[in-house]
Amino acid sequence: MPPSFLTREGHQKLQEELEYLRTRKRQEVAQRLHEAMDGGELIEDAEYEAAKNEQAFVEGRIQELEILLANARVIEEKENLEYVQVGAKVTIQENGSEPEIYTIVGPAEANPRNGRISNESPLGRALMDHRAGDMVKVDAPGGSFTVKVVKVD
Repeated sequence: MPPSFLTREGHQKLQEELEYLRTRKRQEVAQRLHEAMDGGELIEDAEYEAAKNEQAFVEGRIQELEILLANARVIEEKENLEYVQVGAKVTIQENGSEPEIYTIVGPAEANPRNGRISNESPLGRALMDHRAGDMVKVDAPGGSFTVKVVKVD
């Protein structure tokens, strides 16, 4: 499995989520299962089924986080970047539009609404290794467009 890129902050959040799932959430689900089992007919008990489904989800997420964190490569924050790389804050501008600022992160931390785009997304992939002043063609599912890299931090 290829390494997943995480910021220090993202790594910490995923560690905290894993710890919460392993300790508190597992116990909550186990308690729900125990209470549902004490409720009578298990075959017809919707609460039991819901608790079993939640248990499966929690265990799946724990496994996913363990694998992700085991293969994680934490990105060190760097100053005075010359080109776009994972961890960089990039200001781009499409012709006639307002400038937009994005931080390039790994897929596990991507959240475009909060200005965090994956290095594997069409825009993130196109921006990689470009410098301020470069014009970059982005091939996206909705069509191609060009942006100017205004600033790289």
